[in-house]
Amino acid sequence: MYIVIELQTNDGGTVGNFVWAFATREEAFAKYHAVLSAAAVSVLPVHAAVILDNHGLQIAAQAFEHIPEPEPEPEA
Repeated sequence: MYIVIELQTNDGGTVGNFVWAFATREEAFAKYHAVLSAAAVSVLPVHAAVILDNHGLQIAAQAFEHIPEPEPEPEA
């Protein structure tokens, strides 16, 4: 059994999560990569995915951090 967790952190720092369970490693990796595909282009400050086995051991994890570009200083 494999568990995929999607983590979404919004601008205020609140974290939401979605959890799915899969019978096979291949199914879990398919969902993990689908989540990361969306996370790569997300507007959320932090968007991540994790795969755990049913003993709680981490199989894979990756996060995308989207830091807004600073506003340019106005010329004096």
